Amino acid sequence: MSKKDANNDSVAPAKQAEGNEDTVEMEISKEDVAELEQRLGEAETKAQENWDKAVRAQAELENVRRRAERDLENAHKFALEKFFLELLPVKDSLEMGLEAAKGENADLAKLIEGTDLTHKMLEDLMIKFGVCGVHPLDEPFNPELHQAMTLLESPDKAPNTVVAVMQKGYTLNDRLIRPAMVVVSKQAENSASDGSEKA
Repeated sequence: MSKKDANNDSVAPAKQAEGNEDTVEMEISKEDVAELEQRLGEAETKAQENWDKAVRAQAELENVRRRAERDLENAHKFALEKFFLELLPVKDSLEMGLEAAKGENADLAKLIEGTDLTHKMLEDLMIKFGVCGVHPLDEPFNPELHQAMTLLESPDKAPNTVVAVMQKGYTLNDRLIRPAMVVVSKQAENSASDGSEKA
């Protein structure tokens, strides 16, 4: 065996070893690729599931928004429904009273009694819904609840006292909806001038 043949023989196993390493590396790469493909498939599945959940959540949110808008619209439309259902018996009573008054045998005492009962029904209904009357006779004038229509000298009343109520006022749940129109007492001019002369 020549030196050249010996060199070729030593190169051949080296090339063979290199070829084996390439094969091993390719096998590892194929396993890695397979694992990565599996992970990618799982990630895509999870991404699709999350996308479906997001779409469903968005649709549900849109449904809730539409339902809330519809409920609010109905609340505005029918807010007074309960009040008017309670008010209808008062209207019915007034209509019956009018029919009775138009009859040939109208009894004034019965008409007055029926009107009183109808008035009581209306007052009870107003109280039930938080409406309270403001009738401040003989009370100190309160500009937050009363509207002074005129001043009147009143020697037997303290100045700034309500001496007459021309029209009752009303509050709704403690909020003024109509002030009471009142006549307010003022100090008599004679007593004021007497006081200044005495001073």
